[in-house]
Amino acid sequence: MAHNLQITAASPDPALLDLPWDVPLEQWPSSVLAALPRGISRHIVRFVKMSGGVIAVKEIGESVAYREYELLRQLSRISVPSVEPVGVITGRQDANGERLEAVLITKHLQFSLPYRSLFSQTLRPDTATRLIDALAVLLVRLHLIGFYWGDVSLSNTLFRRDAETFAAYLVDAETGDLHPQLTDGQRNYDVDLARTNIIGELMDLAAGDFLDEDVDTIAIGDALVDRYNELWSALTDEESFDSEDRWRVAARIERLNHLGFDVGELEITTDIDGTSVQIQPKVVDAGHHSRRLLRLTGLDVQENQARRLLNDLDSYRAATDRQNDEEEFVAHDWLSGVFEPTVRAVPRDQRRKLEPAQLFHEVLDHRWFISEKQGRDVPLSEAVASYVDNVLRDRPDEMAILGLPPESADQQE
Repeated sequence: MAHNLQITAASPDPALLDLPWDVPLEQWPSSVLAALPRGISRHIVRFVKMSGGVIAVKEIGESVAYREYELLRQLSRISVPSVEPVGVITGRQDANGERLEAVLITKHLQFSLPYRSLFSQTLRPDTATRLIDALAVLLVRLHLIGFYWGDVSLSNTLFRRDAETFAAYLVDAETGDLHPQLTDGQRNYDVDLARTNIIGELMDLAAGDFLDEDVDTIAIGDALVDRYNELWSALTDEESFDSEDRWRVAARIERLNHLGFDVGELEITTDIDGTSVQIQPKVVDAGHHSRRLLRLTGLDVQENQARRLLNDLDSYRAATDRQNDEEEFVAHDWLSGVFEPTVRAVPRDQRRKLEPAQLFHEVLDHRWFISEKQGRDVPLSEAVASYVDNVLRDRPDEMAILGLPPESADQQE
């Protein structure tokens, strides 16, 4: 190994030293690679098995690697959905002493998939729309904290299932920049670029027969713009009303909560004679339902999964006639008496296919489906067995391996 290898990391794993840094990434042996699907990238990317987990290694220019590493660290600190940076390695040389490109290392996001892998599976016809919705929410969250992406696309995003929808994660920040606040011009440029890139990516999928021929790619690109503007407006618009309509303050907060955002601070002003009131959210924080579930149960899950689990908790509370009990006590009993036994009832070899919260959500869906079909209230334990036999066994493993050899997962520009 070259003596001038430098590792920059907050908490470096000694196992990093065992990897073949003196070999160009493109030539790394399959013995160290993890068979994971990769999205399209401008750079060579490899997934590597290490210390029981998986890391993503990307060859990239040294200054760009350090810059992206710092940006991802900043985004992680403020809980923006993005991949977690591990470190940067510079000073690489091959066996002949020739300089090799620096690498940026990030943790592989468990249960996540690039958009091309999602379209290669059998998914509902509205998959593209649901991915666009997830990307719009991510873009709004990034813009709210002053992050200008500069290269918004499906390729630069990873997706995880979130109940009936998807959650989007930023995976490529090399063109990004953090500002105290974005101008409308910066936001609109990001959104316009996103529309252009997405239409191109969907046209590419259509050309490869991965997309139904009746899907209107232009309309989906336009839908991203509409969804983004709708969300941005809901989160930032100033609202004016008569002073006797003060209930609208609570209604605005409730609407933002429904969208999955907590309101940290409102700016409320009245005119001189006190006849009208203006309100505008000053601070909004994503993750309203997931934070409430975390507080009640300790379960750290996606936003829509949390919404579904909280609904089941509310149903349990009503069914056990415990509306007057402390919410925390009821939540503890629901966790130990409903959620955990349901997840444990799934065979261990099948359990790793989906996150526990997604498993629970899909069991609830399956229970409703077979109850409707059979015209009776199917017990949860019976629903679990039916779900495992009729649905889960045929599902791909989304925790890690999709059964693809590393070479077949290679895609790069």
